[in-house]
Amino acid sequence: MSIGFVLLTHHQPQQIDRLLAQLNKMFNYPPIACHHDFDKCALSVDHLSKNIEFVRPHLKTKWGNFSIVEATVQGIKLLYESANAPDWFILLSGSDYPIKTAQEILKELNSNHYDAYINHEKIRYKVYQENPKISLIWQKLAYERYCGLKLFSIPFLGKRPYSRDLDIRIDNPLITQFFIPFKDDFSCFVGDQWFYGNRRSAEYIIQFHQHNNAITSHYRRRMFADESYFQTILANANHLNLKNDNYRYVDWSTKAAHPKTMELEDLPHLLASPAHFARKFNLEVDQEVFDQLDKIILG
Repeated sequence: MSIGFVLLTHHQPQQIDRLLAQLNKMFNYPPIACHHDFDKCALSVDHLSKNIEFVRPHLKTKWGNFSIVEATVQGIKLLYESANAPDWFILLSGSDYPIKTAQEILKELNSNHYDAYINHEKIRYKVYQENPKISLIWQKLAYERYCGLKLFSIPFLGKRPYSRDLDIRIDNPLITQFFIPFKDDFSCFVGDQWFYGNRRSAEYIIQFHQHNNAITSHYRRRMFADESYFQTILANANHLNLKNDNYRYVDWSTKAAHPKTMELEDLPHLLASPAHFARKFNLEVDQEVFDQLDKIILG
């Protein structure tokens, strides 16, 4: 069983170097394809080992934009065009870090018949219409993002922080069905951006994306496509077997737009978790949690 990595990075070069060095130590210099947005942050690559390749030319990426999807596909494509293309790939950001040993990660991949580990939840219009608790949280937001139609927005004139424009929209599927590509036999799915995939799922993603079909065209016009595009492609592929888990530890207890940054106080929770990787880490906030994980993982 061979394993490789696709990295999406755009800042903190010292932390990127540390993550790359850790993956090299853990997995004996695995193939790594990195898409780094050099427009956002300079990154010296001359000192890096030859198993690490970079997407050239890089894309100018933007948070929530379809460019994140394009960068991911280009990274997967680069990884599987190489002579030593791996059996499995793991998609990571520069803010991720391993919290389990290589042996534990490889044991999971070796002991099952899955083609991908990816969080995926089917979006249903009736679910968020009939269940107020769900409608206030995830299903409603996801349906509006990927299946609804925004006609226009009315600017919010107040000065309060985090205020939003008033969107005038249509969400009833009796109308939206004529404008979106999802049908009874091809549903919309959502989930966490980060996932694992084997060679079969990687090749299917690359092939699907290259055809520039109605699904791809639809997501090019949607924000946060990275949280639905790959989930929708893989979950609708009948020949692929998915596990609804991406083995990623994330702490959303702060209820902010971004998850909690991991610190040394979080180490017991990280070690107790069945996840293989965690996010987000920040070397400038707490280096000690990196040092302790290295001691535990590398022995």
